[in-house]
Amino acid sequence: MSQVHHESVFFSGHVQGVGFRFTALQVAREFEVAGWVRNRADGRVELSVEGEAREVEAFVAALGERMHGYIRKTERLAGRRIPEHRGFAIA
Repeated sequence: MSQVHHESVFFSGHVQGVGFRFTALQVAREFEVAGWVRNRADGRVELSVEGEAREVEAFVAALGERMHGYIRKTERLAGRRIPEHRGFAIA
């Protein structure tokens, strides 16, 4: 099975309680990506996303633009792996 680009992205700032996860779900529908988004106990939002590198990059950029007023910091960890996700969901 072929590998896909995968990123774990952590958003910090005022990112919980502002519709961040719902917005991520809506934006994901505009791209050919799969994964999930969830709130973390430490106040950050975590995104796990995979697909073609350009699609993942465009998705993360679009989400960042849509939520720019709430994000203070974005941390990204990227790599390649066998696909693990189907569709996109709020976890």
